[in-house]
Amino acid sequence: MKTIAQFSLAMAGAGFLGLMTVPKAYSLSLSYDSQIGAPGFAPGQLFVPQGIGVQDATGDVYVSNGRGLNPDGTFNANLGNRVDVFNAQGNYLRSVGSGRQGSGEGFDEPADLKFDPVTGDLHVGDVFNSEIDVYNPNTGEYIRSYGSFGGPVAGRIFFGPGGMSFGDDGNIYITDFSLDVIKVYNADSGQLVKTIGSSGTGLGQFQGPAGITVSPNTGRIYVNDQYNYRVQVFDPDGTPLFAFGEKGSALGQLREGIGLEVDEYENIYIADSQNSRVQVFDKNGNFLTTFGTPAAASPPALGEPPFGNPLDLTPGTFNWTAGLHYDDSKLYVGDFFQGRVQVLNVSDAAPPDPSTTVPEPSSLLGLIGYALSAIFVNKFRKQK
Repeated sequence: MKTIAQFSLAMAGAGFLGLMTVPKAYSLSLSYDSQIGAPGFAPGQLFVPQGIGVQDATGDVYVSNGRGLNPDGTFNANLGNRVDVFNAQGNYLRSVGSGRQGSGEGFDEPADLKFDPVTGDLHVGDVFNSEIDVYNPNTGEYIRSYGSFGGPVAGRIFFGPGGMSFGDDGNIYITDFSLDVIKVYNADSGQLVKTIGSSGTGLGQFQGPAGITVSPNTGRIYVNDQYNYRVQVFDPDGTPLFAFGEKGSALGQLREGIGLEVDEYENIYIADSQNSRVQVFDKNGNFLTTFGTPAAASPPALGEPPFGNPLDLTPGTFNWTAGLHYDDSKLYVGDFFQGRVQVLNVSDAAPPDPSTTVPEPSSLLGLIGYALSAIFVNKFRKQK
């Protein structure tokens, strides 16, 4: 529950008119809706889902599906390494891409994915091939690859291209998890336009930047700073504004957040990975709500099948949250080590509009001074 302060008028004891805040609460809530996919390796089954997207034209759901390895740890081109496509009801339709080591067509661990809002092309992070691969999402035709990203870093599970988000400037913003920067590419040419940030712990610096969203409402850039256990917020030019979050498992704290999304009201959704939950904050970083229960099973050890043992497919139970996508009051959450995507309903996302609420005077003197107070408030708002 988040308290929203609305301006109300009161007459102070000394006889002058002042402003006071009268709290009015609203609640944003998340509830389980459905499941997409099931754990396994066959077509339509998922393991370690990272990227999730909904195609506007069809409502189909696209999910990045794991890195295929043999039991001895060698690459298996025919296992995973694809984007699986489901309809809105969760029925498997087809796959895009296949396994390949080396630059070009095919994936070696597909990660985040996004649709180009202009062309409709599907851009997919290709971790071990250190590039972004572009496909026609309807035909599965490979179009091109672009970009270059850092390799493995000691002590970090993830590396290479992290989160992706298209901006209204025609560019695509991609976190380089290894090099601790945001790389901005021209979406048409694939040319690097600029980088944002550097390695470190200060404001504007990163330790493992993961999920990223460029808000279509404000142009603000929101980034999950994974190993700094926080979210950083930048203006549209890439100037850091503020950060929020800290390491921990209490409400409002983070343990290596991965996916990040914003809705039309600028609420911020975080896949709080190792806490196995989703947390929601308002645009200023104030905690709103959380959803999710950790599974009893630990994440699998290196070399084991990529599933918790035992699996717990109870609605709302997660073994790490990873990929995240918000679309039309639904939140799609990758259940990383349980081979599925959980779909959540988002309710009451819009905060009350203070401009529609008549201030309530707190005393008879306040009632007498109400007409004069309106003039004062209008002047105050203009100055703001």
